[in-house]
Amino acid sequence: MVVRSNVKKVTALSLLLMFVASLLFSTMAQAQVVFMQLRDQNISPAFEGWWENEDGSYKLFFGYMNANWAQELDIPIGPDNYFALSGPGEQDDLSKDFYSFANADYGQPTHFYPRRNPFLFTVDVPADFGKQELVWTLTSKGKVHRAYATLKYDYMIDPQVISTEVGGDYGSLADSLRTNISPELKVEGETRRTVRAGQTLSLAAVANDPDNLPAHRGNRLPSTPDQLYRPPSSIVAISGPGLRFSWSVYRGPAQKVSFMPEQFKTWTDTRVYSNSPWSPPYQIPEIPADNRWETEVTFAEPGEYVLRGIASDGSMFTYENIYITVVE
Repeated sequence: MVVRSNVKKVTALSLLLMFVASLLFSTMAQAQVVFMQLRDQNISPAFEGWWENEDGSYKLFFGYMNANWAQELDIPIGPDNYFALSGPGEQDDLSKDFYSFANADYGQPTHFYPRRNPFLFTVDVPADFGKQELVWTLTSKGKVHRAYATLKYDYMIDPQVISTEVGGDYGSLADSLRTNISPELKVEGETRRTVRAGQTLSLAAVANDPDNLPAHRGNRLPSTPDQLYRPPSSIVAISGPGLRFSWSVYRGPAQKVSFMPEQFKTWTDTRVYSNSPWSPPYQIPEIPADNRWETEVTFAEPGEYVLRGIASDGSMFTYENIYITVVE
């Protein structure tokens, strides 16, 4: 009888442990699904901050967060992707539409890559901008989101803040990064070009880092399986220092554009082996001869495209657009 009683207790305990484990697994699985949504999520525009230009005007920085890990969206300039200038608080009601065709385009993207794309573009406003708000409205998956750009003191930034937000120089907080100079960039050739669908277009860009700050110091990112799959120890994803260059599709369907060689991702993809500077064990490539990056691009379909070349030192970046008309 004693033995039978112990067996019953062990069986009951086992069932209880199995139930708890199943519950925990289910909860973790649900949490993972919420955290790792691949598609069908919306995009939120972001006002990243501002600083004063040498001539007394101001530079406003914008980016976005695409909640999807895989799905890329195209939202043309229009009622679902526009800017509007107003007084403080005038656009707080998300049910109201402030779209105006004449003033909607401030150089924002129309192709949206996954996840976080910080400090993606800037808008210069005059010295007398005052208390006005420049508001970016994005509507995706039926949800309206707005980013409110103001010159409130709390939003003032400098190169060190930008570096910190993008995890530059392995997340360094060095004071020297406050005076970091953005790379120099020159895309060779005409700004506007025409090419046939399926025809290869050759691109060349020359980039330099005038202050060599932060300097390339080798690879410090995880490399062993244990290191690669260890949970991150910092809130912000980090990347290494050193000059690099990449093309991306800024406007137009990116799935119809192919680059050779393959370009590393300019959005914050932290998954292992994802060809992203924020993805272990990515290593910053060697700088090509004469600091000249050569690329071939092919467009599968006719249309209007904007390609963006981005030079970065891992902390600050410079970009230049070229406008491509693709004909049959």
